[in-house]
Amino acid sequence: MKNEIHHLFSYGTLQLENVQIKTYGRKLVGFKDVLESYKLEQLKITDKDVLAKSQQEYHPIAIPSKDKEDCIEGVIFEITEQELIQTDSYEVSDYKRVLETFQSGKKAWIYILKDTAKQI
Repeated sequence: MKNEIHHLFSYGTLQLENVQIKTYGRKLVGFKDVLESYKLEQLKITDKDVLAKSQQEYHPIAIPSKDKEDCIEGVIFEITEQELIQTDSYEVSDYKRVLETFQSGKKAWIYILKDTAKQI
């Protein structure tokens, strides 16, 4: 299903227009939303391609939280199946993609810390 539309939650560099254009060849359209029971930490990026696109050595990374007050604000974008695959390539190996439900009730993919037992 190449034309399938996916929802992707971004809380970091994928909100930057230059990263969107370098990754997808277009500016993404999205809406603000909130993910509850998660918090952000900073991850040092060493992948040269990702550094070239984002121009940022540290990227935020989402980590599940036991504190119900913790939440992450970001944007849910509509992307294609191919763009989802491109996003998998953009995110470094410390991230994994999971499907979550957001404050709006919408389900979207989000990249979180792959090994949550080894929190930063």
